[in-house]
Amino acid sequence: MSNSYVGRFAPSPSGPLHFGSLIAAVGSYLQAKANQGTWLVRIEDLDPPREVAGAAANILTTLEAFGLNSDRDVIYQSQRSRAYQDAIAQLSQQGLTYYCHCTRKQIQAQGTFYQGQCKHKQLAADNASLRVTTTTPVNDFIDELHGRIAINQGLAAEDFIIHRKDGLFAYNLAVVVDDIYQGVTQVVRGADLIEPTGRQLYLFAHFGQPAPSFLHLPLVSNADGSKLSKQNHAPGLDNRNAKALLIDAFKFLALPVFSELQDLSIPALLKWGTEHWSVKNLPRQKSIVLSQ
Repeated sequence: MSNSYVGRFAPSPSGPLHFGSLIAAVGSYLQAKANQGTWLVRIEDLDPPREVAGAAANILTTLEAFGLNSDRDVIYQSQRSRAYQDAIAQLSQQGLTYYCHCTRKQIQAQGTFYQGQCKHKQLAADNASLRVTTTTPVNDFIDELHGRIAINQGLAAEDFIIHRKDGLFAYNLAVVVDDIYQGVTQVVRGADLIEPTGRQLYLFAHFGQPAPSFLHLPLVSNADGSKLSKQNHAPGLDNRNAKALLIDAFKFLALPVFSELQDLSIPALLKWGTEHWSVKNLPRQKSIVLSQ
């Protein structure tokens, strides 16, 4: 990859960063820096009901404590509504959107995936979600770590929501619009986001923009196999213990860690991590239990 590489870390402010978040942040940072690239931070604050007051500022403070500073200004999705509206207008001009009144319960009653019940009804916008018609499903994609990944065909073919019934923009739309805006060339993120990749690739194509490549890192799991997450009450990172936690993240990402690293400063640790980063050494599992 050339020095035109642009990567990003895009947390949602639904709570403090935890060790699973740190893996995504460190992995994306080291991949960008190892490719002499630019690393960006984007706050994905699209869903006010799920946000925790002060979480966005807390996230940026934590990243700073770990030496993970965005190379450009941080952007906030809550300030990007006009761009998302313009993107929806572009899809609508292609005849790809329609309103849907179906509830999640109604869809589940008719099968696992939405079957296009509202596609030809020409429904009004009131109390409706907006869906995009999937004309050419993306059934697989190439991941830099995992190779070719197949996407569930039912999911791939589903007409998916880009604007929610509650008036909020959907994740799949916003993330694509922002990756285009920021010139992202590779998305490095957790394996829990493999499934939406097909929908995002579909939108890149319909916006007439080149898609980034993808690299999905293994998730950090609890002993019971559940994903380490805010929903599962994962403890927030202790900024006072940043150096040790950074070394733990290096171990998880299969860097050749040794005891003398503890003597390095955080900037020196990140420099060492960049020099020793290797995608080919990353674990191929989609999930790894965090050893205590």
